[in-house]
Amino acid sequence: MRKPIVAGNWKMHKTVAEAEELVNVLSGDLEKITSVESVFCVPFTCLSKVSSLLKESHIGVGVQNIHWADYGAFTGEISPLMVKEFANYAIIGHSERRTFFGETDITVNKRLSTALKHGIVPIMCVGETLEENQKGNTVEVITHQMEIGLREIEKSLAGNIVIAYEPIWAIGTGLACDPTTANNIILQAIRKPLEKIFGLELSQSIRVQYGGSVNGGNAYDYFSQSEIDGALVGGASLKSDFIDIVKAAAK
Repeated sequence: MRKPIVAGNWKMHKTVAEAEELVNVLSGDLEKITSVESVFCVPFTCLSKVSSLLKESHIGVGVQNIHWADYGAFTGEISPLMVKEFANYAIIGHSERRTFFGETDITVNKRLSTALKHGIVPIMCVGETLEENQKGNTVEVITHQMEIGLREIEKSLAGNIVIAYEPIWAIGTGLACDPTTANNIILQAIRKPLEKIFGLELSQSIRVQYGGSVNGGNAYDYFSQSEIDGALVGGASLKSDFIDIVKAAAK
């Protein structure tokens, strides 16, 4: 049985004071839900404060990106050594990083590899654009992202990976992929490549989230699907709706 994981991607929101206020609003209820792995993926500026607030909590702390080098001349980047002091999760390859900041399947692979090496749980994002979806290329596109993103990853570490299926056309648009459709895409484009790369047993144990306009009203419909083990949540993670999403995962 795969333990559900619901991660909130705060994106570029919240000052340190605002982050403290949000953690205080959400953490009390989330602390009571131990059957779900809850994670706050926060801006780097809030990382130390949020980590301190949740030090005695089962709620995880994550970052929204990570560099593949331990140190070096990489202005503006954050190394895994800097991250692991405060967090044990990292979102890797989010579509916004791919679209606006030059992320590729190759750099996703490099970030994923270094996260695993340092004991950081990577949440690797895959997904298709609206154009790719409309052309019927969804499975082909995601399969390619999986094959390159997971290239030469050690099988002994692969069980720590979380995959997030995020149809790009559904992120922040209010549009959401039909739960049954999302489940079938995960089966064909994520579980099958996982089986090819790591074998059947591991392919069935690795957790896969859905992301894209998830909210408290539709979360249960996704979590009731056989291949969906939680959600990577954007806007709804910045308000109390996040609690309802985690409660839906607990059901």
